[in-house]
Amino acid sequence: MTAYPAPPAWATLILRSFVPRRDADTVPGDLLEMYRDSIHPARGERRADRWFIQQVAYIVVRRTAPWAILFAAAIVVRNAFDWFLPVHDFSARSLLTTKIAGNLLLVAGAWAGWRSGSIVAGPIAGFATALIAAVISTAASTAMLAVWHDPATMAAIRGSGGIEEVFTLPYVAVALGVVLGTIGGVAGVAMRLCSSRLGTGPVS
Repeated sequence: MTAYPAPPAWATLILRSFVPRRDADTVPGDLLEMYRDSIHPARGERRADRWFIQQVAYIVVRRTAPWAILFAAAIVVRNAFDWFLPVHDFSARSLLTTKIAGNLLLVAGAWAGWRSGSIVAGPIAGFATALIAAVISTAASTAMLAVWHDPATMAAIRGSGGIEEVFTLPYVAVALGVVLGTIGGVAGVAMRLCSSRLGTGPVS
């Protein structure tokens, strides 16, 4: 009996867990058919696996990009306020930024869980949202520094936590994204189940 070539199981799990329920059969099925019938025979196992992982990553990035952009915008706006409108006490700003970031990660996880009906979609969405936001905010902060690096701005940066915090804190938030995304995913699946029982049906 000939075994069919198969992409990495973890990538397939992410794909099946993350796509909307209405596409749970068609999207993974179509990608798997392409993998087996054309990509694997033409490229070999390693390159075919890389192709499949890239397709899965593209789907995840595309569906989490709106939340990631909002998250990155919150980080960049906070940096701009700290750099150009420094204050002696940053606690109010920190609290506001933390609330915005936390709520975005929760909503991203809940949205993914709602659409897919899978709790696994929550941590995936939280991880991807935080990681993409970190990359975007790092690029934006680098661009800001390239333009504004006068002594007053650099002193404001040091006073608000230092340049290291600017480039490391967004990546530290990735772990928080997994935690809050999981919580959001559980809530999203629960809301989907409740709406189904009430007859309203989930949004596709």
